[in-house]
Amino acid sequence: MLWYSLRRIAYILPILLGVSIVCFSLVHLAPGDPMTAVMPEFASEELIAHIKQSYGFDQPLPVQYFRWLGTVLTGDLGTSTMQNRPVLGELLPALWNTAQLAIAAMAISLLSGIGLGVLAAYTRRLATDRAITATAIVGVSVPHYWVGMVLVAIFAVTLGLLPAMGMSNSNPGSFGLDDLRYMVLPAVTLALIPTGIIARSVRATVMDVRRQEFIQTLYSNGLPGRRIFLHVVKNASPSILAIMGIQIAHLIGGSILVETVFGWPGTGYLLNTAIATRDLPLLQGTILVLAVFFVLMNFLVDLAQPFLDPRIKRQ
Repeated sequence: MLWYSLRRIAYILPILLGVSIVCFSLVHLAPGDPMTAVMPEFASEELIAHIKQSYGFDQPLPVQYFRWLGTVLTGDLGTSTMQNRPVLGELLPALWNTAQLAIAAMAISLLSGIGLGVLAAYTRRLATDRAITATAIVGVSVPHYWVGMVLVAIFAVTLGLLPAMGMSNSNPGSFGLDDLRYMVLPAVTLALIPTGIIARSVRATVMDVRRQEFIQTLYSNGLPGRRIFLHVVKNASPSILAIMGIQIAHLIGGSILVETVFGWPGTGYLLNTAIATRDLPLLQGTILVLAVFFVLMNFLVDLAQPFLDPRIKRQ
């Protein structure tokens, strides 16, 4: 197990380096000058040169990259050009807000996705299976932002049951009914696509396990259906865990469109703001943190899989 873990750590180090290079390069290849957002309308050449020098934009790109990477490794993600505040100070509250929303969406998608997937697998080719499969396909296909606007129109505008935008103003660290009311619509919207993906994947995995010979042997030996079901779930768990890990990483990463539609001040909303204002340090820091989290989440899933399937240790 130790050798397996060390190999996985060795694999993610070049991936993280590649993530940093791609993150740095993409924002610099985008059209436009990031300094134009903070320059006065009639700025002199001296002022422009001074501001570019203060942010390090007067250096060649390789020099900028290694300087940026060096400061990032110390925990300093730079200073926002629009807010003139540390990027980390802007990012941490947004990460906390996204985490709250992601946990709610995660609970919805995992419970409904796994439940519907198992039910569809055990009712194969029946009306229940067809209905669940059709619902999962619709959930994956329908755009997030459109579903969000429809939910707002129905539950916030027409029925007036739930707030349309924003977050509760309750004290930080506390969670009450008011927080839950603000969270319902964006969490359901964000959970829609992961629910469909998990349901379809669980259905296919459980059906594949049920067709294997050892399951047929258990049936022929007269093992109770409940015990057989536990064997099916145990053997399907590694594949389901991998799918769940990817979807959880997507949820934590947030959705720009969902958070923008509902005015939820998370990482997606922060990214949208950084793009609109050409706030390069904030954009780089946010993208880097989300990308690193995605890589680390997949790493944790890789480490957890051998506990569910010991055969992986021998690969």
